[in-house]
Amino acid sequence: MKRSPQDQRVKTALDETRLLILGAQILFGFHLNGAFQTGFDQLSPAARQLHALSFLVMAVAIALLVAPSLQHQIVDRGNATRRILLATTRFAGAALLPIALALGVDLAVVIGFRFGAAVGATVGAGFGLLALSAWYGAEWLYRRPQEPAMRDETHTPIDVRVEHMLTEARVLLPGAQALLGFQLAVMLTDGFGALAFASKLVHALALGCIALTVILLMAPAAFHRISFGGENTEDFYRLGSALVIAAAVPLAGGIAGDLYVAVTKAFDTSGAGTAAALAAGIVLVGLWFVQPLLLRAKEAKPSRRKR
Repeated sequence: MKRSPQDQRVKTALDETRLLILGAQILFGFHLNGAFQTGFDQLSPAARQLHALSFLVMAVAIALLVAPSLQHQIVDRGNATRRILLATTRFAGAALLPIALALGVDLAVVIGFRFGAAVGATVGAGFGLLALSAWYGAEWLYRRPQEPAMRDETHTPIDVRVEHMLTEARVLLPGAQALLGFQLAVMLTDGFGALAFASKLVHALALGCIALTVILLMAPAAFHRISFGGENTEDFYRLGSALVIAAAVPLAGGIAGDLYVAVTKAFDTSGAGTAAALAAGIVLVGLWFVQPLLLRAKEAKPSRRKR
């Protein structure tokens, strides 16, 4: 399979997004699992609320890291363009900020619980600043002149597009699988049994959403092997791309649902949980569907004028 330099750069950008999202997924799962540990109810109200806000911040980070994959399929139809390369770089760079903030807050909460609030705040602030320095400061100091922009690949080979699509499925799948594991484990805890019925129901619906997400994201591999015999065709690419895009819908629902449960538990009011779930839902739907569709419509206008 012959790959152009721009094809390779897009593939590398997607692989780097996978690397970033692995760390984000661990922190995201911690927030859900942590809210149901016995020590969570012993935290101060302020610490519980910080934990919930950090959960919301991590939802934003996940939204930013997944957004390039959906833009690539919806806007660029899998082609290796300068636009998706730039978008992936910007989204990945933006996602590091909420991850650094959440890491600092989480360390402050857990260290503060065992060693005192002052020690926790010092450790959390120290690691938060270290993350920001390592992820932003050092990169700016070491920044090198960029290479001239390459020509857009308007007809990326089908083998490359299929490879990109499967890579994007792998961006979404590990996080969904990890979240599904945390969701299943949470239902067996004493803390879950003490929840209000509404929170239990929302969590069960969120669990169903994430299970559906995993099913949809694993389907392209099954279709590729069983139905297409491993052959890369336009029909398989269109089917796989549709499945990846469709999987983002229940993923957004599952994330928003569990945010409702965790924030409601932390603030002891369903109003805060509803507000957090709605805010997360708006961010996820906006970044994953509304913005790509608007960009796609904007990209289509010049071609219509030419006609």
